[in-house]
Amino acid sequence: MKKLFAIIAAILCFCSSGAQVITSIGEQNMKIPKEDKKTETKPVTPKSQLPEIDTTSVYYAYVDSAQLFIKKKDWSNAESFIMKAIVSEPSNKNNSLLLSNLATIQRNQGKLPEALKNYNMALDMTPNAVTLLMNRASLLVELDSLEMASSDYERVTKLDPLQEEARFNHGMIALERQDAVTAKADFEEMLRYNPNSLLANEGLGFMHKALGNYAKATQYLSEVIKASPSVSLLGNRADCYLMMRRLNEASEDIANALQVAPDDGYLYLLRARLNRMRYENEAAKRDVQLAIDHGIDPAIAKEILQVAN
Repeated sequence: MKKLFAIIAAILCFCSSGAQVITSIGEQNMKIPKEDKKTETKPVTPKSQLPEIDTTSVYYAYVDSAQLFIKKKDWSNAESFIMKAIVSEPSNKNNSLLLSNLATIQRNQGKLPEALKNYNMALDMTPNAVTLLMNRASLLVELDSLEMASSDYERVTKLDPLQEEARFNHGMIALERQDAVTAKADFEEMLRYNPNSLLANEGLGFMHKALGNYAKATQYLSEVIKASPSVSLLGNRADCYLMMRRLNEASEDIANALQVAPDDGYLYLLRARLNRMRYENEAAKRDVQLAIDHGIDPAIAKEILQVAN
């Protein structure tokens, strides 16, 4: 069971890793729900009478330079110019967006504590910004602060019930904590909003796998694989097939996944189990070594051989 939840955690990290860099200034880009913005009615000013933003100011010059470096993925220079912009106008209302981008850029450089600090500061300024909450939550997953990440994802689902990624990740964290009740509620709620949700089917597949309902798990995983196959899904379905001793189907999934990801140690571990179940002991030993060579913990890999001895 411990190995299974480690795999779930890895999937969660993968799903959460795409922190967004916002490339244009404006409140709409923070994805703040309409009901959380000011609702008082004001006279509509004709566009011709609206005050123009001085894009020639030092602040916007720094922002423009930062955006150019972001496009080039020159994170060091992008970070430098965003910090210069913030220092030049510390009270500018757009600094929440800049702090978010600064945090994401720092994250890309491995500066995780600094990134978390700046996400926190940005959210102090705009606490209901969905993009910011998603970015911080994914960083918290990376930092293994799952309880705090779960709180951010839950907040997003309250602000935007249609945000599938947030609800999926909230459910996956619940699975990691062996809370199948919460996970099931999350995935079924996703289906209520979107009966064709692939993420909901994926989540239910992982949930049933965690509960040992392998036949049910393969049904859900197969639905997702039909529409959007991936190495992770094929590997997890192969694992379910092995648990049900459906060796030919497991073999096919492993082979298909290895064609795409020949450096994935987990797949060699699955194939070692398959070969051990077929009493092909020498092939199993070779695959255990391949699994170790591709990053699997030797103690975990060698258990495959010991279990069947």
